[in-house]
Amino acid sequence: MKVPASWLREHLELGEDVTNDDIANAFVNLGIEVEGVEAVGEITGPLVIGRVVEIEELTGFKKPIRYCRVDVGGTEEAESAEDIDPTKPPTNGIVCGATNFAEGDLVVVALPGAVLPGGFAISARKTYGHVSEGMICSVRELGIGEDHGGILVLPSGTADPGDDAREVLDLVDAVFELTPTPDLGHTLSVRGLARELACAFDVPYGDPANVDVPEGEGDAWPVRIEDPQGCRRFVLRRVTNLDAGAPTPWWIQRRLLLAGMRPISLAVDVTNYVMLELGHPLHAFDTNSVQGDLVIRRAKPGETLTTLDDVERTLDPDDVVIADDSGVISLAGTMGGAGTEIHGESTDVLLEAAHWDPGSISRTARRHNLFSEAARRFERFTDPELCAVAVEVAARLLRRYGDGSIRPGRTDEGRVEAPLPITMPISLPDRVAGVRFDRGVTVRRLTQIGCKVAVGTGDDGTAVVTAVPPSWRGDLSQAADLVEEVLRLEGYDTIPSVLPAAPAGRGLTAAQRRRRSVSRTLAEAGYVEVLPFPFVPATVWDDLGLSDDDPRRHSVPVLNPLESDKNQLTTTLLPGLLDVLQRNLSRGFRDVALYHVGQVVRPGPEQIGAPDPGVEQRPSDEELAALEQAVPDQPLHVAVVLTGELRRSGWWGKGEPAMWADAVQAARLVGAVSGVEIDIESADVMPWHPGRCARLLVEGRTIGYAGELHPKVVEKLGLPKRTAVMELNLDAIPVVDRRPAPSISPFPPVLLDVALVVDDEVSAADLAAALRDGAGELVEDIALFDLYAGEQIGEGKRSLAYAMRFRAPDRTLTVEEATKARDAAVAVAGERFGAVLRA
Repeated sequence: MKVPASWLREHLELGEDVTNDDIANAFVNLGIEVEGVEAVGEITGPLVIGRVVEIEELTGFKKPIRYCRVDVGGTEEAESAEDIDPTKPPTNGIVCGATNFAEGDLVVVALPGAVLPGGFAISARKTYGHVSEGMICSVRELGIGEDHGGILVLPSGTADPGDDAREVLDLVDAVFELTPTPDLGHTLSVRGLARELACAFDVPYGDPANVDVPEGEGDAWPVRIEDPQGCRRFVLRRVTNLDAGAPTPWWIQRRLLLAGMRPISLAVDVTNYVMLELGHPLHAFDTNSVQGDLVIRRAKPGETLTTLDDVERTLDPDDVVIADDSGVISLAGTMGGAGTEIHGESTDVLLEAAHWDPGSISRTARRHNLFSEAARRFERFTDPELCAVAVEVAARLLRRYGDGSIRPGRTDEGRVEAPLPITMPISLPDRVAGVRFDRGVTVRRLTQIGCKVAVGTGDDGTAVVTAVPPSWRGDLSQAADLVEEVLRLEGYDTIPSVLPAAPAGRGLTAAQRRRRSVSRTLAEAGYVEVLPFPFVPATVWDDLGLSDDDPRRHSVPVLNPLESDKNQLTTTLLPGLLDVLQRNLSRGFRDVALYHVGQVVRPGPEQIGAPDPGVEQRPSDEELAALEQAVPDQPLHVAVVLTGELRRSGWWGKGEPAMWADAVQAARLVGAVSGVEIDIESADVMPWHPGRCARLLVEGRTIGYAGELHPKVVEKLGLPKRTAVMELNLDAIPVVDRRPAPSISPFPPVLLDVALVVDDEVSAADLAAALRDGAGELVEDIALFDLYAGEQIGEGKRSLAYAMRFRAPDRTLTVEEATKARDAAVAVAGERFGAVLRA
């Protein structure tokens, strides 16, 4: 919204010491965003009023060109004979390409030597075969508007030729471009903005709506309100015998231009002016085009309306409309119809002001993509008490400048309920802000914004304040709103910013420390952390080859997704990680190792919907319990994906490609840092390769899977072969709150190797467990270092070689003791799996 500083100052008693920068800072402190402050009228040199005496149409050019003789005051009578300059012509010849003016019109002329906004210097020059001695100016060239379609033509009698145009037009001013917050609908007007500034500067304020409205003598026009929900009040005032050709006075044109509006005609300009000043939009009907009674109702299916922008619109049954006997004539609160538009011959005008339902107007504007200035204000709530005032001010302006006659009758249908009083402890603003305000601040600030305030005593004996909000503040409905007003007007910058002291003895929980340790461990192992998108499309489950009854397909839909196709909360981290992997591969990366620690959403098979308890009061214990029960399970998962070379190739030799075993090792790292041992067994679960998939177990409970992706999934997603992934449920691992200290033995170890031949189906992990059980307490570590299968072993057999480390905690272990323990381990392995030592 654009508003000139002079218009604001007209309603305030601001001293000369208050600059425009001070006003801009005040708006910012009040919570009204200032997009810019533009100075207008910065013109140097001769700028005068001129009267067009003669117009000569020049031919032979591609566009209309006129040579005009303009009286710029050179024909005035000199004070003495000595002052007469016989060489000075009575008029100036000026070449102009605009055609919207005629002989006898008053225009603004920049004479040679003038410099217009933007550094545009004017000089006499020859063009189109004539010498142009100046320039006839448009609104844009004068810097008071954006209209460049024609010359600024002033109403007759505004001034005389030769008068200084800066004084006549009151050009020097400043324009504020503001963006009020949506809840402050009253600030979309000079009235509301001036009131805000009066609060900021603590100066007297003159309300432009303080107009004596006489009692109406009957109805101006018959009206029926069939939809009281959509329209709570509807007011009409009729003006007859209007001079249709009467010009809009310059002072109104000037304010409209500075506010970014183009003057059109007196009737239209007056309604726009009242809207800008009071904040209440008006609409003017050509009375002769209205047929029968006016009816306010909802649109009927199939009804259409051609609006003022000459667009035929199909109406929705939710649209509030104004209709007469001919059908719909106006889209209520948004835009009028072309059939009852004010035109150049309109002498009988119906002025309408109404209080429309904000929600209905908002939906209509968005439905038809018709964001008019009227809809912008109505959807933010307008003052219902202004309806009669607004039409009265507009009618008086038409009577004054258009010689119209105001008919005695005034239609005033409907009723708007008065705002309800709000009671709160008088110290509530102090407690909320944590600041002790001066005595009387709460009452004074609430009174400034227009509330009727009374101070009393509550049931507990404390002082309370009861405030009745003004009619123009529909946003004030609870105590928190009043607190916000007090803090806003006192200034948010007066509220100190104090960080609360952290209580002693508190810190990260054991689960939080574990999460950080897991993330740090994976990063130290060479993985890069990423934050994938948590929403997935429904097609992703088919890409991963999940069966129809797979529980991972049961996801929670998102009602308002950021992307229409990604409308489900993910139940696994794999889709997001694989999507990031695809993006990295498309950017030319070949060796990639990524990890992510994040929550997934796993609703139960019979997940209930969440209730909607409303916001008028605190939910009951039963409602809170239902809300808690409706929240799906959201476990914390850890996942990795890797492809390419785990260790790079170079001059030092061949690199090491990533494989399924590296994904399993990532799970082991997570288990080690979590203080648990993860057991491994083979599994067949999509989207993993059936022969290269490991089930991850802790204390016999499955917590995840690791291994190589299924070839069909790799092909479907366009990933490199042998891409490996791991995902486990970190919350399923018991939290071990430990801070292990390193244990260094003073005694040397005994290192022995053992190679056992077993059947192919015997897993290396199970065989290692048998060796550990047989070796007893002396074994410190068992690690698989070689696997061999061939003719020397026999068909269906393989050799597994383990490095075993033995150590005694209290003495130096002898080789004989270590060998005895090893033999015992081999014996247990033989009993369980038929293992024999490899010769």
